[in-house]
This record gives sequence, C-alpha cells and structure tokens, in this order.
Amino acid sequence: MKIEIWSDIMCPFCYIGKRQLETALAVFPNDNFEIEWKSFQLDPTITSQPDMDVYTFLAERKGMSIEQSKEMHKGVAERAKSVGLDYNFDKAVISNSLNAHRIIQLAKTKNMGDRMEEIFFKAYFTDGQDLNNGQTLIKLGMQAGLEENEIREVLESENLFLKEVQSDIKEAAEIGVQGVPFFVFDRKYAVSGAQPIETFVKTIQEVLK
Repeated sequence: MKIEIWSDIMCPFCYIGKRQLETALAVFPNDNFEIEWKSFQLDPTITSQPDMDVYTFLAERKGMSIEQSKEMHKGVAERAKSVGLDYNFDKAVISNSLNAHRIIQLAKTKNMGDRMEEIFFKAYFTDGQDLNNGQTLIKLGMQAGLEENEIREVLESENLFLKEVQSDIKEAAEIGVQGVPFFVFDRKYAVSGAQPIETFVKTIQEVLK
C-alpha cells in the first residue's frame, strides 16, 4: 500500500499525525507500506525571525493575546506528549521551511525521506533548531545519511529540487487539500488531520479489503 502524506515540518499536528500513523501501521506487521512525504508550506511568506518567540508570532498573526497563544501551544504540547513527543515551544525558531523541504526532496531520491522528515521534526519541535540555517541543515541532512557536498549543492542553488516542492504543493491544491497533515491511501481514501489511531487503522483495513 502506498501512503502519501502532505506535511510541513513546522506543523505541530504533522509530527503528531506521523506518530499516530506509525502506531496504526504496527497493527499490520505482515503488510508492506510505502510512505511518500509530500511538501506543503503552511505559510510560504514567512521570513526567518530568530528573535521572535512563537507565542508572540501566533498572537500577532491570529489577533489574540500572548496568554491565549501560550494556552493554545500548551494544549498542543500536551497532545504531543500523549503520543510520546516532547515539544519545546519556548525554544522554537520561526523560519521559512522551503530549504528544508528541498533537502527532504533530495532525501526522497535516496529512500531517506521518512528519516529526514523525522530528524527535521525533532530538530524543530524538540531541540529548537533553526531550520533555515545552512549549517544546521547540513548537519541534520548528514544525520539522515546524506552527503555533505550534495546538501551544500542544494543550498547553494535556489532551483535544485524547487520544482519538486512546487509540484507537491500544486498537486495538493488540485486534490483539494485545505490543511496538513493530509494522508492519501492508495489514491482511494484520504484522512485529513492528526486523527486518532483507530481512524488510521479502519482506513487501512478498508483499503486492504
């Protein structure tokens, strides 16, 4: 079964959804699953703002108070903890995810897409790393198994793997993706959002029939 996942590595529910799906897949140990991560940007206009905290950023974006923003982030962190993830929003660095998506596209050509996605998620949500920083991207890419020179080549060219990122985003619009995470199972069924594990299990069972 092929499972396509549209995701942005700065989307907190995408990391949660990844864990929910992985737990569901463990229910089917004898079945083969091919996971393909697809690029999506929640906000392609975001500029790197390492001096601004995420609470202020969201408050200004959504027209809410800092207290409301903190409460909202606290709720997301608690939900993440329920699936074994440790979110440190106090350390999160606001930045544009485009370059990270281009590195993921590189990783996909080597069957390392899922590993790269996991490393970037943890780097952003747990470790508070700046995913728009070139040296950080090189270090994390090498952690996944990519070669330093090929990562540098992507970062030094604005166009390498840009079409692949844009193609994923265009395809998302064509199939009506309104938000991420968005999961497509064998092009038969779709699940939107970080749904409960049971929802993923039932969907997989339907596709396997």
